[in-house]
Amino acid sequence: MTLTLTETAPAAMQDNPAARILIVDDTLTVRLYCSQLLKRAGFAVSEAINGLEGLEQALQQRFDLFVVDINMQKMDGYAFLAEVRRHPDLRAIPAVMMSTEQGCDDITRAYLSGANFYLTKPIDPVRFLATVNLMTGVTCP
Repeated sequence: MTLTLTETAPAAMQDNPAARILIVDDTLTVRLYCSQLLKRAGFAVSEAINGLEGLEQALQQRFDLFVVDINMQKMDGYAFLAEVRRHPDLRAIPAVMMSTEQGCDDITRAYLSGANFYLTKPIDPVRFLATVNLMTGVTCP
């Protein structure tokens, strides 16, 4: 199965309200790339440039998934997820952590912080969308 950037939302999403995803990453190009992939797949997307901004948004709006980088200023991804998991209204929201860090210690720390899935950068668009679909309960085409 090959996905292209021109694909539209799967039929399952066309009949249901779009899942809301918060991308928390300090790199503009990563946010834009992930946002474009998700929007073309029919998801509603918000962005934050660090964990602190992401936490503020998460407390103000409802999200169905967090996509979080590790290395950021003010509050890194580990701290963001730890805070999310402490908050009763946010703890059940799944989180995908993504980073260039590929070491076992980094991946283990991500899961211990509350990640449900871990992807390494550069992000493979097919794997990324399949993971997001899985985490949001969207049936893959």
